[in-house]
Amino acid sequence: MADVKLYSISGSPFVCRAKIALNIKGIEYENLEETLGNLSTDVLKYNPVYKKVPVLVHNGKAIAESLVIVEYIDDVWKGVPLLPQDPHEKAVARFWAKFIDDKFIPTAYKVFVSNGDEQVIAEACEQLQLLENELVVNGKKFFGGDNINLVDLSADFIAYWLGTLEEATEIKNFTKEKFPKIIEWADNFVGCEVVKGILPPRTHLVEFFKKRFT
Repeated sequence: MADVKLYSISGSPFVCRAKIALNIKGIEYENLEETLGNLSTDVLKYNPVYKKVPVLVHNGKAIAESLVIVEYIDDVWKGVPLLPQDPHEKAVARFWAKFIDDKFIPTAYKVFVSNGDEQVIAEACEQLQLLENELVVNGKKFFGGDNINLVDLSADFIAYWLGTLEEATEIKNFTKEKFPKIIEWADNFVGCEVVKGILPPRTHLVEFFKKRFT
């Protein structure tokens, strides 16, 4: 029996963060697929506070919340680092990862829930521009430099899910003309061997979002 288990839902960007992190580290794990809206008693036992996936179980001990899981994976398994070693750079990476979770992703969803409200679009574009600027200053392939790090993993929603939402709703504002560095970064990220095998089929996501938002 595997000593690493991941309770997951295949279409979740948060689950994909954990899967990509495990993939980068070369860690074998047992993937336990859950059903949206009908989570198993194991998930509710292991994550009684938030009652959601992903949940990583390592040697019988549970870790919940995707960014916490990524940091745990980086602490336990060495090799390619997922966070910078420099304390200040590590703090900056955590800042941007939290910004994406707390600010951008909720605002991006509001764009589609509001059917393209102009004020919400402006807010989302302003937030995405901050990330665009960070890539310009960075001047590298990824937020993590030459390799994927915590910020890149947290931004998997931007790289893959955002485009499927635009395709499903035909609300398109996050274009290459507005955000060339973000689009370039997204292509690099999605094209990585450690990433592309993890991402759910695009057609499935588009159909899911069509049912939800149209």
